[in-house]
Parts: sequence; C-alpha cells; structure tokens
Amino acid sequence: MASTTVSTTAVDRYFKISERGSSVAREIRGGLATFFAMSYIVVLNPLILSGADSAGNTLGIPRVAAATALVAGVLTIIMGVWAKHPFALATGLGVNAFVAVTIATHPGVTWPDMMGLVLVAGAVMFLLVLTGFRTAVFNAVPEGLKTAIVVGIGIFITLIGLVNAGFVRRIPDAAGTSVPLSLGIDGRLIGWPSLVFVVGLILTIALMVRRVRGAILIGIIGATILANVVELVFHIGPSFVPGQKPNPAGWSLVVPGLGSVRPVDLSLLGQANPVGAFAHLGALAAVLMAFVILLSIFFDAMGTMVGLAREAGNIDAQGNIPNVDRVLLVDAFGAIAGGGSSVSSNQIFVESGAGIGEGARTGLASIVTGIMLLLAMFLTPLINLVPFEAVAPALVVVGFLMFQQVAKIDWKDVGIAIPAFLTIGLMPFTYSIANGLGAGFVSYVIVRLFQGRAKEVHPLMWAVAAAFLLFFALGPVEQALGL
Repeated sequence: MASTTVSTTAVDRYFKISERGSSVAREIRGGLATFFAMSYIVVLNPLILSGADSAGNTLGIPRVAAATALVAGVLTIIMGVWAKHPFALATGLGVNAFVAVTIATHPGVTWPDMMGLVLVAGAVMFLLVLTGFRTAVFNAVPEGLKTAIVVGIGIFITLIGLVNAGFVRRIPDAAGTSVPLSLGIDGRLIGWPSLVFVVGLILTIALMVRRVRGAILIGIIGATILANVVELVFHIGPSFVPGQKPNPAGWSLVVPGLGSVRPVDLSLLGQANPVGAFAHLGALAAVLMAFVILLSIFFDAMGTMVGLAREAGNIDAQGNIPNVDRVLLVDAFGAIAGGGSSVSSNQIFVESGAGIGEGARTGLASIVTGIMLLLAMFLTPLINLVPFEAVAPALVVVGFLMFQQVAKIDWKDVGIAIPAFLTIGLMPFTYSIANGLGAGFVSYVIVRLFQGRAKEVHPLMWAVAAAFLLFFALGPVEQALGL
C-alpha cells in the first residue's frame, strides 16, 4: 500500500496533476476520449495518400495506416512525458491534402520527393524553434487575438463534428448558385448514423448539465454501443466505396464492427528523399512548395496549441504556456518524423480538445492516448468499433466550451475586434486554422496602421503579416513565374 502511494505521489508531482486541478482517473478518461476522437486519422490518412505518383507507385494503405499510428503514438507519448501537456499529435489534414493534390497535379514528382519536402519544412521549423523565433512570434500575438484563436477553433471543431456526423453536408453545386452547406440531405436528416449522432449529443449534454464525471467519454461509449447495435441489426455499410454508388445514409467513414489483428508493415520509414523535388521541379518551385508546407505547420500548430492550452487552463498569469519551447520542439519534430515516415507532417491535433473537455490537464493523458495509438497498429477493433458519428457529439460540446471565451475579447476596440472577427469566421468557413490566423494577423497590422497606432504592433507581427500576404498571393505569384 505504501509503495503504491509513493508511486502515485511521484506521478502526481512529475505531471503536476493535483496542481492543475486534475486526478489520475480524469487524465486516463481524457486520454481515452482524445484517442477515440482522433483515431479516425489512422483510417483517413491512408485514403488521402492513396493516389499514384508520376512513376505509378503508391504508398499502400496498410503501410500508411501502420506508420500513421506508429508516428502519432510515439510523438504523443513524447509530448506527454517531456512537454507534459494533454496534446496528442497525428498527421495534419491540411498538409496531407496539399501533398496528395501536389502528387496528382505535378508530373515528375514522386512520393519520396514530396515527403522529402515535408521533411525539409520540418527541419526548418525545428531550427526556428531552437533559435527562439517561433516562441517569439507566439509571444508577439496580442492577447485579444489569442482569445479569438480559441473561439475560432471552438467553432471550427464544432463544424468538424457536424460534418463528420453527416448532420451538416456539402452541397454538390457546380454552378455555385446555393449555399455551400445544408442540413443533412436536401434539408432533411436521413439514416441511422444521424440518429446515433443526435442521441450521443443529447446524452453528452444531459450528462454535462447533471455534472456527471466522465460525461464526454460516457457519451462516446454510449453512442458507440448504439452505433454497433444499429449496424449489427440493419447492416448500413459505408457512405462511400470506390467504384460503387454513394450511400448518403451510410456511415461517413468507419463502419462500426469488430476487426481483427493485422500484420504491421513499417517499410515506409526512411523512404523520403529531401532533394528529389529540387531536382525534378527546380529550386524555385520546390522552395515555394516547402514554404506553403512550412507556413501551414507553423501556424496551424501554434493556433491549436494556444486554443487547447487556454481551454485546459494551462497558462500562467502573464498568459504564457509552461514548457512552450518543448511543445513547439515536439511539434516541429512531428513534421520531420511524418515526412521521414511518408505519412505527411504530424502536428498537435485539435481533437485533443475532447480529452481536455473530459478534464485532462497534463501529459499523463497524452501517454494514455499514445499507448492506444500504438495498440491501434495491431488491433483494428480499437478503431473500427468507433465511427465518426459516435465521437462527433464530443467535438460539438468541446466547441461550445471553447466558444465561451468570446466574452473576453474587447469588441469596443476595432483594432482587435475586426481581426478577431475575421480569425473566428475564416477558421471554420475555410476549414483551416492557418487561414483564420493569416486573416487575423494581416488585418490587425492594417487596422492598427489606419488607426495611427502602428507603433503598438510588434515588429514580428509585421513580418508574419508579410509572410501571410505572400501565402495568400501564392497562386498569382506561381502564375507570374510560370510554375
């Protein structure tokens, strides 16, 4: 009994569990909630990276799935043990989509070439953290914009949940004559998956209102049980299968059910070619691509880190995040590891908010999440049992929790209010944290300039705004250069 107490006390001291108002049980629940909320990436990332390159080679879905789970698991454990924050890492959806589109539209570029660019961008990012530049940029961001980042991510994560559940859907409209989103299909909710989402959301809200411990995790488990029963009885199947007619009433990606133990193929590790793109595309085109990747991973992670840390209450009186340099180093290494493993850049995952909403406050939660991700390499039931529709309610509820900070923004100061509004609006409407940050940063320096208060703008904010202007104008720049 005494040894258990000593061990528990040592863990508590190391992770500052009690100091941050948490408990071991809450950290475990939070770690599990984060895992279930983000486990879909092990299924989705291989699908996004499934295309053939110019040489006709593919990465292979089983190999990408195994490497995705491995890299995410190891990085998340490092984040927990070393940086001591409840932030999980996995392949970032923005960068992997950019990588896939580039492969599809640039003849002559191979998968090793493209992943080599990700690795190069990650190496540059790592150097920027080591020199203190990335931390300095974080500190230069005004307090009002940092709060807007939290609110914007809250709305963004809510939209992710609603879209993943099929509650909100994109309207296929080539002519652009209608709104881009709608409720369900033709304004109506259809299919059992939608019912699973609604029941899960009501259950989670009811548990939170009644202040039940583990409300979010219980909501996920309850919705998961319902989803598996529904699939077992009605055999709904997926909403989309390549080569088959879409099924709008089907599960959005993961069909709930038991899987099996699968062999692990990690042969993708170490296949990236850091100089291939420079040889095949030319130095200028390769540098521009690397710049896009660099800017995305630089600001996506910074915005996510700010939002999650504030929601967890892991900030000091000056608004600083403890161990912020370690957090940023792990995140930068995630780009290197992701590129080197051919699964694209890994970064702090916004779905970590599910665990934070469950009460996670320390790195112990990340260790739990990381272990589950490593197990997911072998045990597909960990992923297959939980469809999007079962975890989407947790994301909606977490979005509400983060949105509450909107009251802290000084809406009477247009120099903060306008950039905050653009940050909050563009994150969900463009489906990108980086785009929202860019709009906020650029408008902040412009409005302060027009107000005659340019001296209040930190020099780094001017530099970052200029970088974002180049980022937004990259299309015309490439056209002008004939790239």
